[in-house]
Amino acid sequence: MEQQTLPQLSDKESYSQWCETQPDMPVFMQPWWLDAVCAGKQWDVMLYTNSRTGAVLAALPYQTSKRWRIRFVIMPKMTQIAGIWFDKSLRNDDGTIWDKEIEKSVCEDFIKRIDELGLWYYYQQFPLYSSCVPYFQNAGFKVKKRVTYRLDDLADLDAVIDRFSKNKKRQLQKALSLHTERSMTAEDFYRFHTECLTAQKKKITYSREFLLVLDRKTSRLNQSRIISIHNADGEVCAAAYVVWDKQTLYYLIPCYSPKYKESGAGALLALECIKLAREKGLQFDFEGSMIKGVANHYKQFGSTPVTYFSIHKYYKRLFALALFYNWLKQKL
Repeated sequence: MEQQTLPQLSDKESYSQWCETQPDMPVFMQPWWLDAVCAGKQWDVMLYTNSRTGAVLAALPYQTSKRWRIRFVIMPKMTQIAGIWFDKSLRNDDGTIWDKEIEKSVCEDFIKRIDELGLWYYYQQFPLYSSCVPYFQNAGFKVKKRVTYRLDDLADLDAVIDRFSKNKKRQLQKALSLHTERSMTAEDFYRFHTECLTAQKKKITYSREFLLVLDRKTSRLNQSRIISIHNADGEVCAAAYVVWDKQTLYYLIPCYSPKYKESGAGALLALECIKLAREKGLQFDFEGSMIKGVANHYKQFGSTPVTYFSIHKYYKRLFALALFYNWLKQKL
């Protein structure tokens, strides 16, 4: 009888199976997350495997975008990090790679393959504590420091609140008449966020369909929640869409009504999200901000700044001009 050969897995299928063996992989790099945030676009993954066993040692997932004949890699919406993730067997407790020869080989291999993609532009934000940055910098990629703000130890909630600034504690006192709900729908959240931004003469940066697709994926896996703050009349003062993985809860999309700016709702919203993280035994990540005012807001919750890096490279200088033209159109 002729022996039947099993079909070979695609890189994305192999990546999906490998992700199941990586308990600390951030939600933003999970295949189902990429399916959701790249809906209508494409994503792919590079794998580095053991030449003898075929086991995956590292991976680099990325969103591919194409307009006309211009191909580029950028971060998907609502996605904090991408870049290179190493197998748990290669990582120390602090996330560093213990085998520097493999680390060097992986980074050089991925850099070569990125260069061969035929891109006009490459941009990704690498995982926290990634030690791959120098390899990319030496290969001509530009590196920029970014900061997120985290609360890692939530065991003692009183101690956490005690580290809040005097200003945030005053705001919480103002918010005593407000109450919290965890039942807001994605539809209502999108409507509220749009109204908040319209009142500030700003435009929302994601579509209703984007949020609904993301919400279906995260809700099915029980990895998201919408927390809202209401006044005595039932009006929404602030709300946040949070997501989590097995390590961390992320303050993904917070929004605040300018009408209730002085109500203390913003401080109460953050506290309620921190409480949810504590309930689940997770760390809390404010999901960073390079905007000075927002960063200052997050610092006042006693959070610790954690550095990570974005890495980019222009393969065609015309792409830089196209980005500037697009920015200029938005400003006019």
